[in-house]
Amino acid sequence: MFQDPTVVTINIGKNGIDEKIIKEVENVLRARGVVKIRLLKNFREAYGYTREEVAIILSQRLNAEVVGIRGYVIALKKRRG
Repeated sequence: MFQDPTVVTINIGKNGIDEKIIKEVENVLRARGVVKIRLLKNFREAYGYTREEVAIILSQRLNAEVVGIRGYVIALKKRRG
C-alpha cells in the first residue's frame, strides 16, 4: 500500500482540512478506491492534532476505512456498501 506508485497522495498543509481537501479526497476515493494523505509540518504545527485524530476525522467525514498510518502519511480506502 505505502509503496504503490499508482496511489494518489494529497498533502494537507496550513489551510487544514477544509471543504476543498474533502472534495479532492472524495474524488480520488471514487476514482481509485484508495488515497494517501500526507500531513505537512505546517499543518501539524498549526493545528496540533495527532495523526490518529486526523485519521479518525477523515475516515468519518469521508465514510472511508483507515488502511494504515506510517509516519505522517495516512492511507484511506473506500468502504464497501
